[in-house]
Amino acid sequence: MALLIAATVVMAGATGQAAANPRYAAYVMDANTGQVLFSRNGDAKRYPASLTKMMTTYMLFEAMESGRISASTQIPISAKAAAEPPTKIGLKAGSSISVDNAIKALVTRSANDIATAVGEMLGGSEQAFARMMTAKARQLGMNSTQFRNAHGLPNADQYTTARDMAILGIALREHFPKQYSYFSTRSFKFGKNTITTHNRMLSRVKGVDGIKTGYIRASGFNVVTSIQDNGRSVVAVVMGGQSGRSRDDHMTALLQEYLPKASRGGGANLVASRRLTPGTPAAVAGAFSLPNTNIPTPDFRPGADIDVQVAAYANEQAGLRVTPQMPVPSAPVPTAQSETIAAVQQQAASIDPVQTSSTRPTGWAVQIASSPSENEALAALERIGARAPNAVGSATAFTETYNNKGTTYYRARFGGYASKDQAWNACNALKRSKIDCYAVQL
Repeated sequence: MALLIAATVVMAGATGQAAANPRYAAYVMDANTGQVLFSRNGDAKRYPASLTKMMTTYMLFEAMESGRISASTQIPISAKAAAEPPTKIGLKAGSSISVDNAIKALVTRSANDIATAVGEMLGGSEQAFARMMTAKARQLGMNSTQFRNAHGLPNADQYTTARDMAILGIALREHFPKQYSYFSTRSFKFGKNTITTHNRMLSRVKGVDGIKTGYIRASGFNVVTSIQDNGRSVVAVVMGGQSGRSRDDHMTALLQEYLPKASRGGGANLVASRRLTPGTPAAVAGAFSLPNTNIPTPDFRPGADIDVQVAAYANEQAGLRVTPQMPVPSAPVPTAQSETIAAVQQQAASIDPVQTSSTRPTGWAVQIASSPSENEALAALERIGARAPNAVGSATAFTETYNNKGTTYYRARFGGYASKDQAWNACNALKRSKIDCYAVQL
């Protein structure tokens, strides 16, 4: 009942606010029939952020299914992978991680270092792997997606759409029913640490079984969610959320409204069958066979608006461009609002942070304040981040608690520096702007 009330409150807002939030897009598809239940900016190009790792994981699943690798195969960590910024596991160059733990690290921590290591192992280089990912996207009918890296960190040439992310979410479920359960992982043990998921939708709505969150500043807060309940099933996408909380609220509202409208029928595959990604290195090909025909388009079954979609895909394959007519959405879009770093970090467990996070990074950090008020510490991070973006713009903002004579204090820190020199250089840059700070090893 509480969930229904919360969703009703979110859905009660005024419609037509998308123009005020240029990053916003949403899409809901009936996973049994392929019918589009809701679309707002569904075909507009957006930055995927760590939704990228859905495709990275798809490629891992494919390699596992071919027999080329197994869950116990060790993935080497290169110097490039180890140097990726947070969020990451923090393995050192020269070490390795099992495929099993790598997948868990991708779907829970959204580990950038592991994504790069996967790309290097499967593609020979991350650049080659990105080409493989893009080719695979075309196979699956993701005709408006282009990958340039395996992790989703900022790249102006890496883009997708809400529709394409929904197709990928359905493809992961359909093509890898055994491995798909990885996306419902809420936590796992890695060494002495327990790593928990960023995806709060898993525990928020009954029937949710995955899939992935994502965030960079250019994209806002993204999430793809799969839900199956009482014979009905949908995959939904929200992109460009102003915060983790507003994103999850809107996703909850969409699921509340459209899952009851989904069909209990159907259930056959909606996405084109798998084939070896064109351009895959011979060493990666394993037991796959190269396709002898053109890359297939999605094989949607007939349904409301689906014939139009299939015709549009076919015309695009023939070099034409047709924009399918989508149903007029009845669900409101989120209202644009000024979200501070404090609002973001209140939902830190549900986001996939790149530059703003409460997830404690490794290495070195720069501390700029300490306060008995968490809000004051968060405000300090926001203020300094805006005042000195050249010094700390690429760092991870976070707070850390400590107790002093029975009082809890919040340290405001910028982390993710790989060395003492990097941290001190950042601190010296802050001091030139008359901002007190000091470097500390985490």
